[in-house]
Amino acid sequence: MDNATKDHKPARIVATDEALAFIAELRAQYGEILFCQSSGCCEGSVPLCYEMHDFHVGNCDVLLGIVGGAPFYIHKTQYETIKHVQLILGIAKGNGSEFSLEYGTGVHFVCELRFFSEAEIAALNEDSR
Repeated sequence: MDNATKDHKPARIVATDEALAFIAELRAQYGEILFCQSSGCCEGSVPLCYEMHDFHVGNCDVLLGIVGGAPFYIHKTQYETIKHVQLILGIAKGNGSEFSLEYGTGVHFVCELRFFSEAEIAALNEDSR
């Protein structure tokens, strides 16, 4: 199924209904939050959730999109690797990274990947022409 039309680019990041509800809970508790896709050090490659003031967005961070009202960033080298896929933010049972806001809640954020179709890639590439 293509998410692209002639006038619409597909989102690079989307979230499941469960993840959106959980993001709303976290925003109600903490205020403005953001996500950063971990690049695989101590916690592996997982989406980490921070209070907005606790994370400094750097020159190498790419805004992938807004999910549940929260910006989602990824390092530019990771972006080059995943630019032909859509990230689907979800939640899973169990504690995840102790560096992320959801730690201790019994669930953690996860990302699945969906490859863009040729039509979606063409729609995304229109900006670079």
